[in-house]
Amino acid sequence: MNASQEFPQLFAAVQQLRARSTPEPAALATIVRTSGSTFRRAGARMLVHADGEVTCALAGGCPQRDIVLRAQRAMAERTPALVPYNRESNLDVLMEVGCGGELDVLIEPLVQPDDFQFFDVLARLHDERAPASVATVFSRDGAVHTPRPWRLIRHGAGHWTDIPAPQLARRIHALADGLPAHGGAVLERAEMDGAQMDVLLEAWRPKPALVVIGYSECALALSRLAHGLGWQTTLVEHVAAVRGSLEGVGAQLHAAPETLPERLPFDRQTAVVVMTHHYERDLAYVQALAQVPLAYLGVIGSRERAARIHRAVSASVTAIHAPAGLDIGSETAQEIALSVAAEIMAAMRARSGVRLSRTDGPIHS
Repeated sequence: MNASQEFPQLFAAVQQLRARSTPEPAALATIVRTSGSTFRRAGARMLVHADGEVTCALAGGCPQRDIVLRAQRAMAERTPALVPYNRESNLDVLMEVGCGGELDVLIEPLVQPDDFQFFDVLARLHDERAPASVATVFSRDGAVHTPRPWRLIRHGAGHWTDIPAPQLARRIHALADGLPAHGGAVLERAEMDGAQMDVLLEAWRPKPALVVIGYSECALALSRLAHGLGWQTTLVEHVAAVRGSLEGVGAQLHAAPETLPERLPFDRQTAVVVMTHHYERDLAYVQALAQVPLAYLGVIGSRERAARIHRAVSASVTAIHAPAGLDIGSETAQEIALSVAAEIMAAMRARSGVRLSRTDGPIHS
């Protein structure tokens, strides 16, 4: 699925379509298979409107203009399409793009009310910050599945599906058990009545949440950067101050260290950065959160202060990143915010954070 912070934009566009007195067709374009270097990974989606406008553009490295034209054709014919972009098909478009990779794109028209059902399920999970796995059955023996793809969405409270074949649904449940914990997408194949069904399996994760503890130029810069990235952001102060609403920082909260674990709904997609710039206060917040499962727990400060915190907190459920941030030579508050946000993203996505020019593996994996 798209990065979870993109989903509200996609769903809002879908809701606008559904709210119109005269229904307007649209089409959903989904990258279902990639090989080599591509700009977006499998699971990236773009909504194409009847006039050719798009929501959540796939952008560079992908033959977007051609996809839009094919999406408009799918709307007119009310028939899905599976379009390969490789050395055997649409090579001219690939050469124009020049990314060197190959991909297959599923294009499904959104016309009937049932075409939108899975969006409603994902919207509820998004609001509840509930992780899930999303399966899209998009082809049968290599041909696009008609009249629309089948889907199965599994979450902690159960599952939703429009797959009419229980045996196939059970097989997909088993395949979903192998999805990587940090997210991503894999292409699987399942048999049904002697036919080979291609299934895109995706790990749906809540959008990143960031809790910044402290009030300073660095804290504000980090909060604003994360808020701009679409993260669910909360700025926590240790004292109740009459400041009014601060622009672009997300939610604001006053909470003492011992009360914080009960005041906010922490989960495995939540990062916390402690930056009160006061050792005893920083330590109190870290100790209060040491047994809370988080995606990331960081502390701003010198190496000497970081060493003292590591010694003082002997056991923590989440590894303590102190000093927080990547080594990019940060000086200003905005540069420090960039350094910390980059480390958080790498931690959440199980990436090393090293320079791409010094790696030879896939950029999107």
